[in-house]
Amino acid sequence: MAQAAFAPEPAPQHTEPSFDVLRWHDEPWTAQLALDLLPETNGPKVEVLSGSVIVTPHAGYDHQDAELDLAYHLKQAARRAKLWLYLETNVVSGEDLFIPDIVILDAPGGGRTTMGIGHAVLLGEIVSPGNRRKDIIDRPREYAAVGVPFFLRVDLRNRVPTIALYELIEGEYRPVAAAAAGTRFVMREPFEFSIDPGDLLGEEAAPTEPVPESTDEEA
Repeated sequence: MAQAAFAPEPAPQHTEPSFDVLRWHDEPWTAQLALDLLPETNGPKVEVLSGSVIVTPHAGYDHQDAELDLAYHLKQAARRAKLWLYLETNVVSGEDLFIPDIVILDAPGGGRTTMGIGHAVLLGEIVSPGNRRKDIIDRPREYAAVGVPFFLRVDLRNRVPTIALYELIEGEYRPVAAAAAGTRFVMREPFEFSIDPGDLLGEEAAPTEPVPESTDEEA
């Protein structure tokens, strides 16, 4: 009696977005697939680049501190120029999905899940110790390739914040303004804004004191 041909186990069918799909989906990823199949999350960033999903955990407390403080001041300046600032939102570029730390758009994103990268006036990254190459080399190159006019980088190395602004000129980013903590960072385009980079970080955490061990005499 002939035996039935082997049939591979079908991929599980999910009724709602789940990270389980990362275990069985072996085709190239696109921004739309990620948005359709993966759940929304306030945890790690989930981006898509060149057909691959990139999952990045939350950065440290200094990163969060600088991101919030910078966004607070930048947002006010951006609105005066009729631009809109968002933190870590979905920006779609063709088949790729980026989630920059700072996103400044020429149109509001209210009510939407994504915005096309053509609306991006400025994208910013705060350099994380574990992702220095991505934030310093890879992302600027990728944003320049799709024509984002300005790129902003914040570096917190050794807890001495620096800010640098780059403008897209002839297909590559060229520095137009930079400053370190204790001096004034001033930019004129795409809108006027200034800040002392040192204002982006709060106080360093106090050393953790050991918990004293209880003794029989205290009982």
